Amino acid sequence: MRTARRLALAVLVGLILWVQMGVPAQARQDDLKLDVRSALLVDAKTGRVLYADANIDTPYPPASMTKMMTEYLVLEAIGAGKLRWDDVITASDTVYFLGKHAGSRVFLNAGEKRTVRELFEAMAIYSANDATVALAEAVAGTETAFVERMNEKARALGLTHTHFVTATGYPEDELGPYRPNVPGEQTMSARDAALLGLALLRDHPEVLQFTSIPKKTFRAGEANPLEMINWNWLLPGLPYAYEGTDGLKTGHTDAAKFSITATAKRGDMRLVAVVIGAESEKDRFEAARKLFDYGFSHFRYETVARKGDRLPAAPAIEVQKGKSSSVPVVLGEDVVDVVADGGDGPKLSAELGPPPEAPVKAGDRVGIVRPEQPDLPYLAAAYAEAAAVSLVAEADVPRAGAFQLFFRAIFDWIGRLFDRITGGLGASGAEPSLAASLPHLLQ
Repeated sequence: MRTARRLALAVLVGLILWVQMGVPAQARQDDLKLDVRSALLVDAKTGRVLYADANIDTPYPPASMTKMMTEYLVLEAIGAGKLRWDDVITASDTVYFLGKHAGSRVFLNAGEKRTVRELFEAMAIYSANDATVALAEAVAGTETAFVERMNEKARALGLTHTHFVTATGYPEDELGPYRPNVPGEQTMSARDAALLGLALLRDHPEVLQFTSIPKKTFRAGEANPLEMINWNWLLPGLPYAYEGTDGLKTGHTDAAKFSITATAKRGDMRLVAVVIGAESEKDRFEAARKLFDYGFSHFRYETVARKGDRLPAAPAIEVQKGKSSSVPVVLGEDVVDVVADGGDGPKLSAELGPPPEAPVKAGDRVGIVRPEQPDLPYLAAAYAEAAAVSLVAEADVPRAGAFQLFFRAIFDWIGRLFDRITGGLGASGAEPSLAASLPHLLQ
């Protein structure tokens, strides 16, 4: 009896150790127990999905996470020289309505003049709806025209489960005559929120200069100053501060509940976490913290193969009309990927192009390698394409002279003829004549 108990205990201990040390991180996702509508965690460098529930493609009301697209388009206009940080914008009647009635706001009065920088800070830090619409009108003339641009950009960025009706995310049915003339309902999926956040970080990284500000005073030194405390309470000095957090955007309405697209960086790893539909502010930030903890503690970057390495799957490629009939193939750069602790890591899939014609130079691209990890899919196809690494020729291959090509053609013809005689080509094989082969090889 004692022996059986000891054996059972040993097996149990072994299983516990196996679970703790040997099971890939993906298998422990259920431990997070996130009570939200949807949650997603993405590695920003590779675009690989580290955590996802079953609802990441379900559209939900995004509330003020909408403002990530407004930030994108405003920064795009500034980058194109169509808007400047010190340009002064005058608040319209629509802006005044939002400043008086609509959710988070900095209480802009009709005719009040503020710079683009002041308004952008109010939008990025305090999620001010009045400041957001003032910027939208400055870029496109009207909020309706701006929202149309938002939807155009959404399509360009591959946001397939997103539709914008306002520049702010404020409930469109509460805007009365100030609702933009755009049909439909405001929606966004968790996948689209991550794609938008990553696009904002990639194309306009300067946004972090604003989203990382925990507190700032609007109208500092003037009448009616307003202390703006960032609604992203993961930032330093705020109630749910998480080390490395520097963005991006929260959202809340009765219909949307509490949501956030957050980003944090530790070392060389940046993560983007999306939480949609938490029941409270506390639940929203605790869910985001759990996602970040999971990502930073269970994943790392690994150099899978190095520049100059040869791959067993593609050691060489044929070269046409060269002094050598083939050339060794090597990696043109390092293959770096995010991997899970305890996981197998990526497998490299090689794809060689058609045989190049000499002369071939060392470093000429002749194929690609893709790191494949089915357990860590890419957020979108574009990230899979971006992950491809070039396979290149290892050495120069000069073009062969006519004399060498002539005799190569003869030997190749003899070899094919021998194969035909010995049955290598099959009964129906048709061997081209030597006369037909020579002109092509000697060109």
